[in-house]
Amino acid sequence: MTTLSARDTILKLFRKTKGCFLSSAQISSELGVSRNAVWKQIENLRELGYQIKAVPSQGYQLVSSPDTLLPEEIQIDLETKCIGREIRYFPETDSTNLQATKLGESGAMEGLVVIADQQSQGKGRLGRKWISPPNVNLYASILLRPRILPSEAPQLTFLSAVGICRAIEQLAGLNPKVKWPNDITLHEKKVAGLLNEMNSETDQVNFVVLGMGVNLNMSVGQFPKELAYPATSLAIELGHPVSRIAFTRALLHHIDLLYSDYLLDGISTVRKAWTERCDWVGRRVEVNCHTQIITGVVQGLGNDGALLVATECGIIEEVLAGDVQLV
Repeated sequence: MTTLSARDTILKLFRKTKGCFLSSAQISSELGVSRNAVWKQIENLRELGYQIKAVPSQGYQLVSSPDTLLPEEIQIDLETKCIGREIRYFPETDSTNLQATKLGESGAMEGLVVIADQQSQGKGRLGRKWISPPNVNLYASILLRPRILPSEAPQLTFLSAVGICRAIEQLAGLNPKVKWPNDITLHEKKVAGLLNEMNSETDQVNFVVLGMGVNLNMSVGQFPKELAYPATSLAIELGHPVSRIAFTRALLHHIDLLYSDYLLDGISTVRKAWTERCDWVGRRVEVNCHTQIITGVVQGLGNDGALLVATECGIIEEVLAGDVQLV
């Protein structure tokens, strides 16, 4: 039995007994290992932050669990059809998107979620760095294998955006907004960013990785001073920390529902939900497309995820990439 499956089994036994003591003999019998091996597993759980009480002749009792994004914690009561059936957790990694891509190339199943507590090479759109301190936020990537054309893949950015918004609404009671193409804001400060990447051939998508970084419990002092845009976290907005496990569970639940809708109805339902959360529709913006500047009024989203901007000349420009600012 691997360390992960042994750990998972012990935690399930603790939850099943609901605060009662588990004897070393019970755990030893369930795992098929020696009592000394059981002690080592208990010590491993303690190192992860689990408070476990040991009493001679009674055994072990789970006192409390840490807010660590372990698969066995997230999957408690996670009733999803696709997303999160398999979760890979890294205490630290270069980038969850890089790890998900490697796993996708190795044939990992659809719905795989890669989560890290810390990233050394977290990245945002246009090669920007995503600051990824440990123990406070959510850094996750979801592997999907939709049967769509490569030109349709950008639509999935809006699926993850709506999923994050719904999780924030559910867990924090806040009113997040979406900023095209890949930001979530609270009071016009960035609280989450998205980076989707695709592996494809000319006429088919092999897989898409939905990358997400959500600022959950970062403090003001943890944000670098040189940020291009103002940033915030749920903890800053609420005045208290939130459960990372509960947020992640809610997020996977909402993305699972949205992905089912997307496969059934296409982009229409997701686009409507995104547009409802975009307070830039009807407002004048300037879009820096790097080769040109487009100024006009936001009309909404196109079927391919493009931002529709009505210029003063009466032309509807379809913007597929660029930085948008209100003017």
